Amino acid sequence: MTVTEDQRAAELLEAQTKAAQLFREVEARGLVRPGITESRLNEEIYTLAKELFGISTYWHKRIVRAGKNTLLPYAENPPDLALGEDDILFLDLGPVFEQWEADFGRTFVLGSDPAKLKMQRDIAQAFAEGKKHFQETPDITSSELFHYAHSLAAKFGWEFGGPIAGHLIGQFPHERIADDKVTLYVHPKSNLTMRSQDEEGRQRHWILEIHFVDRERQIGGFFEELLTV
Repeated sequence: MTVTEDQRAAELLEAQTKAAQLFREVEARGLVRPGITESRLNEEIYTLAKELFGISTYWHKRIVRAGKNTLLPYAENPPDLALGEDDILFLDLGPVFEQWEADFGRTFVLGSDPAKLKMQRDIAQAFAEGKKHFQETPDITSSELFHYAHSLAAKFGWEFGGPIAGHLIGQFPHERIADDKVTLYVHPKSNLTMRSQDEEGRQRHWILEIHFVDRERQIGGFFEELLTV
């Protein structure tokens, strides 16, 4: 059965809606709490996702980062930390719902530290500004959007923390180019026009990632969701 462009967009949005529901349930059930380790929280979220949606497939590793580990980009595998009483944490999950990928990231703050709360607010606002810029720039390339996201970090008084600012998303497994870690990413060296079609003539869909860090305070924040829907 042929899936139309509208159906593809609707399926991706539905997958993201379920991911957002999972994150709300993580918060509502009090899973993010002082004393729990990143690895234990990761396990509890996996169990909850299976309970709520029957999910057992993730298209990328599940990221749970607390404290100074929030400084680190996706590729790192830091030692396991426990959440403190006054801490910051982010989740980056890529669940697959009925063969449709979601990629969703949010930051949680325990306590009332002003810098951590500002970080949490700023990354959400920066995402909104990045998406607006994308919508208003029809021929934008991946490198241009990366540099815009980088400029937002400076605007808000932070440093951009990742080597990319997003990537392709789609039906699992999504389009890949073998041994290419640039073209299908929001990468400073990718000149791909983001609204160009894929090899099958379909619209590409993208995720925007905002990762800001403060190396002096040893904190970071992460916000991620669909850019094109």
